[in-house]
Amino acid sequence: MPASSVLRVVIVDDNEINRLTLEHYVSLTDGLELVASLPDARAALALTRSVQPPVDVLFLDIEMPVLSGLELVPLLPSPAPDVVMVTSHPSFAVDAFDLRVTDYLVKPVDYGRFLKAVDRVREPRRAAAPAPAEAANLKVEDSELFVKVNNKLIRLDFNDVLFIEAMSTYSILVTETQKHIVYITLKALEERLPFAHFRRVHRSYIVNTRRIDAVQDNMLQLGSYEVPVGKSYAEEFMKQLRGL
Repeated sequence: MPASSVLRVVIVDDNEINRLTLEHYVSLTDGLELVASLPDARAALALTRSVQPPVDVLFLDIEMPVLSGLELVPLLPSPAPDVVMVTSHPSFAVDAFDLRVTDYLVKPVDYGRFLKAVDRVREPRRAAAPAPAEAANLKVEDSELFVKVNNKLIRLDFNDVLFIEAMSTYSILVTETQKHIVYITLKALEERLPFAHFRRVHRSYIVNTRRIDAVQDNMLQLGSYEVPVGKSYAEEFMKQLRGL
């Protein structure tokens, strides 16, 4: 597993048995690295402010002497680690989520529920921090990418892709015969595409310049499709097109 996908974990709980349980769960789970297991929030605050690389996730008890878990969260350094609250009292859930914690576990914590909390931490990071040579929804292999569609990686030759269209928070990859929905924004996809011949021509479109058949009146003909060129993109795009 690439180092960048490993989550650095700190456990904070004044009960040793609870700490040992979470330590065991961390040891069972691929992609987690235990940085420290601490008995009080003051030590956790000092650690998160000093340790490098930064802590990714805190499994944090709420009821602790001197400084509670709820009191600790606003004091965490910025950018703050993801916080998963762990407590015996479900009544604290409202206060915890007011602090925008990532998840809330009620003791005794079983391993399956622990894994769900880890997945909640991982999900936004997959899009925001892809591993080398891999975007959140793409794996590079020459002119082909493995594209994540409906939780399945499919091999797609990007020579066959005519254009990519933005649709809310996802993108549609259009070929002559198929459309593939990829759950990544057009902006993020534009930043991660490894192919220079894919160019942004509109706030809602990226085109494969090798598949442009004709240009007329700020419209591009790509196979049986027409794609508009936005006014703010037109001048620069036409210069690039003439230079191809």
